[in-house]
Amino acid sequence: MSADNELAVLRARLAQFARLCNNVPVAIAYYEREGYTCRYANHPYAAMFGRGEDEVIGLSFAEIIGADAAAQIQPRVDEVVRERQSVRYERQLLTAQGQRRHIEVHLLPDRDDHGQAQGAFVLISDITRHREAEAAARDSEERLSKFMHASAEGIVFHKGGFITDVNPPLLQLLGWTLEDMMGRSTLEFVAPSARQRVAEVIAAAPEISYDSVALHKDGREIPVELIVRTMHHAGETQRMTIVRDIRDRVDAEARIRHLAQHDALTGLPNRLAFDERAALALAAAGRRGEGLALMFIDLDHFKRVNDSLGHPVGDMLLQTVADRITAVLRWAPERRPAGEPDAAREADLVARFGGDEFVLLLAGDPGREAVSAIAAKLLSAVGLPLQVEGASISVTPSIGVALFPEHGQTPAELIKHADLAMYEAKSQGRAAWRFFEPTMAAAAYAALEMESRLARAVRDGEFLLHFQPQFALGGGTAEAGALVGVEALLRWQTPEHGLVLPDAFIPLAEERRLILPIGRWVLGEALRCAVRWHAANLAQVPMAVNVSTQEFQSPGFVEGVEQALAQSGAAGSMLELELTERMLMEDVATVRAALVRLRALGVRIAVDDFGTGYTSLAHLKHLPVDRLKIDRSFIADVPGDAGSVAIAGAIVNLGQRLHLQVLAEGVETEAQRAWVQEQGCDAQQGFLAGMPLPAAEFEAWLRARRG
Repeated sequence: MSADNELAVLRARLAQFARLCNNVPVAIAYYEREGYTCRYANHPYAAMFGRGEDEVIGLSFAEIIGADAAAQIQPRVDEVVRERQSVRYERQLLTAQGQRRHIEVHLLPDRDDHGQAQGAFVLISDITRHREAEAAARDSEERLSKFMHASAEGIVFHKGGFITDVNPPLLQLLGWTLEDMMGRSTLEFVAPSARQRVAEVIAAAPEISYDSVALHKDGREIPVELIVRTMHHAGETQRMTIVRDIRDRVDAEARIRHLAQHDALTGLPNRLAFDERAALALAAAGRRGEGLALMFIDLDHFKRVNDSLGHPVGDMLLQTVADRITAVLRWAPERRPAGEPDAAREADLVARFGGDEFVLLLAGDPGREAVSAIAAKLLSAVGLPLQVEGASISVTPSIGVALFPEHGQTPAELIKHADLAMYEAKSQGRAAWRFFEPTMAAAAYAALEMESRLARAVRDGEFLLHFQPQFALGGGTAEAGALVGVEALLRWQTPEHGLVLPDAFIPLAEERRLILPIGRWVLGEALRCAVRWHAANLAQVPMAVNVSTQEFQSPGFVEGVEQALAQSGAAGSMLELELTERMLMEDVATVRAALVRLRALGVRIAVDDFGTGYTSLAHLKHLPVDRLKIDRSFIADVPGDAGSVAIAGAIVNLGQRLHLQVLAEGVETEAQRAWVQEQGCDAQQGFLAGMPLPAAEFEAWLRARRG
């Protein structure tokens, strides 16, 4: 081989050696003894100190690793030179990238032919991962030990079901010492009722959490939650169980169950609990062939107590009523067979459904006579006055009764029918009881059907207006016979029954709040007609529109009137709103503010059906009212009935003294017209002067009247 070839081979081997040194996971360097100067360094070594391989050649190790580090390892270097033996040590290194690493350093002497150290090889291995793992293991063991002793929850380690360690909280929970429990079966410390489940978990070894029952040393059973995990520790596999005392949770759950099924105010069962227990009672009574009675109790005018005296007083009254109802059942001899003690019958149920509603279920096959006797006692007991904060308050109950199986087979049916009977008792004067009758259900169904038809009528626009004229009687500024106003009267044109008058549907519309959209339509339609007739010079008079209590008290009522005026193009003077006496007296300050705003729009205010309400004259004189309308019930009996004559005459006199116009409603005879005219009444309205007519016919009447 030629010298050139040998040189090429040598160079190839050197390049291969360099690649090998730069790719092994070890930092390698060589320092000669003289001046401890670096004569070789692979790439990992140089990079460890933030330099390239060529940059470290010729530098001392102090210049490469730093003076502090050099001073620290100098004794090890001296040992290699002196003893000519390899040295191994560990230290921490802060790399050029700012990372703190653990390194293991091997210093190997380079001996000459005489055995003297002429330099040293440096091999550095990064052992950071190993040391961190060891530290983590030590930390884990320390944490486990601390956790075992510091945890507030019990912990037990066991292997094959036999205890290997227990922490102090578990010892305290169960009343044993560590020596007592070590080596014993875990099942010995579990309540007998729970041992099979625990044994199954031990055998299957799942990762699981479940409720169980531990056994105290004194025999007490303690509800616990067991959280079971598999642990690998010190080369062994063990099971760790966290034993959590759940007595507080169990008690809380019991309280929650109680609250979920009982009324918080009275402590009586609530509707949910009543339905469940009543279903069981009905099933049992059905099997025995016995009857039951369900009584639905609603307190009359209870809202007045809350509104006048406040909810705390109302709550106290409800608690008292609950006690009185329970006491009636407890002491009612009608409920006890001969020789039975005075204790309340366990089969009877008393529940509060919310608000001022109570429900009773009377077991033991009570007859109508016994139920009536109990109802009478409930009326008497519940209605007794209660002294609260120096005031004597009382409420009366209205009671509905439904019988099983005659009036229903389920709690829902009985409650529905007893509720209907209760409303029948209210409608007949309150403070009474009624047994359910099938006709009540028919009436309720008819009301429901009417409600459905009303909703459809609102949607499909089945309503229309009739108009009735109002004429002057010559008592005011207008000449007798002059048209002074027009009243818009609502009608319902049904596909099934033809024209329906308002008395047949307005109460239900108010109860179901359908009166709000109906009222908006009436106001808009009436104003559109008024604008058209004003423009045609047919009726230069105000259009009177009735307003319901719900409309007047609804938020934004005045804004709605203003919007209706703007949309129709009507001036405020074209509109007269008719309100009842009761509406004016509900909240005088609020009512006055609303009336003032309406008057500012130019709208006139009339008091409809005057004389049938409870108007305070002191308040009336401060309200911006324009007209009083004498109720038709008084006009119907004049001039023959002295009482009606006195009342109607007093209203006319009152209006004159307060400078208010007075209109007589329901004038149907010449005698009635002559009498109200003689009294000085300003205007009349009724069949005598003009019948209500649909819009087209009324407009034709206006044109014919104009001539």
